[in-house]
Amino acid sequence: MVAAAAALASAIAVLVAGCGTPGAPQPPSLQLPQRVTDLGAVRTGNSVTLTWTMPRHNTDNLLLKGPVDVRICRAEATGPCDVAGPDRNVAPGTTASFLDPLPQALAEGAPRLLRYTVELRNRSGRSAGPSNAALVLAGRAPLPILRLNAVVHRDGVVLAWSPAGGDVPVRLVRTLLTLPKAHAKPGLLTPTPEPREETLLVDSDLALGRAVDKTVRFGETYEYRAQRVARMSADGKTLELAGDLSPLVLVNVADVFPPAVPQGLVAVATAQENGVAASIDLSWRPNTEPDLAGYAVYRREDSCPWQRISPATPLVGPAFHDAQVLAGHTYHYAITAIDQSGHESARSIETEETVPAS
Repeated sequence: MVAAAAALASAIAVLVAGCGTPGAPQPPSLQLPQRVTDLGAVRTGNSVTLTWTMPRHNTDNLLLKGPVDVRICRAEATGPCDVAGPDRNVAPGTTASFLDPLPQALAEGAPRLLRYTVELRNRSGRSAGPSNAALVLAGRAPLPILRLNAVVHRDGVVLAWSPAGGDVPVRLVRTLLTLPKAHAKPGLLTPTPEPREETLLVDSDLALGRAVDKTVRFGETYEYRAQRVARMSADGKTLELAGDLSPLVLVNVADVFPPAVPQGLVAVATAQENGVAASIDLSWRPNTEPDLAGYAVYRREDSCPWQRISPATPLVGPAFHDAQVLAGHTYHYAITAIDQSGHESARSIETEETVPAS
């Protein structure tokens, strides 16, 4: 009887469980939006731009419905939080941004840490906590660069600005304006495409107010702007306080410069012997310009004018064989380098050689 009663009780328990008896009651959802985790901040001049991604779900992993109330907090170092501007309503799942014009007190003085957070609140004003902290520098922004100019030289673009002096590094923002060539095909000799925009930080020649951009390519058109950038390390990161960007300057980097003058010209004569005509062999150190087309060879005798004795097409290699010589005569030689645009260098230091008498 005892065993039968136990079996009956067990069966009843199974049947009751199978009838969907509700478990323990669950607490209602607080509808707390998930925290922002990618807040970023950039200061330019006396304004700070914040960007972040709005979550799509609440802390219960349910989709958020309707705009979310966003409160933006600003604090010096670890000090108390001040609300930066009025609260905003932002749609879930969007990329949000906020421009914060700094109060006068935060735009003056020495560089110091400024911390931003954003907090997403439900309809009852409750949140899951502030976002990650985004750090910038408060303080007076560096003086703007008012007069930026650029001149094309053989070694690159020389940029100068004023007022010069000071020890605050200068950032050059360079934008490539030339459109990619549609007919260009990739290959071993095809140069790597340039990025559309590059930044170059200059920390030398600051007292002179100048810098040389040696990374430009001839035949391209660029646009430059410049700004001073104070820098400070905090929490293992380098923070920047940038001044306003200068007015832009446009530069067409035209290749109007001839190659360097060839160096190391040597002449060696060979006498006529065993039916082989006399000759003079020339050699020199090769030029290294990437757009080099070749060389031209010039010759003269005594006080006679120079004459080009190499073919109209530039010589590819740094050598030349002159078989149009006479025994006992002395010849003077000089070399020029020619680029693919037809620009020709000045003549090299001349050398002379006398053909041995037969």
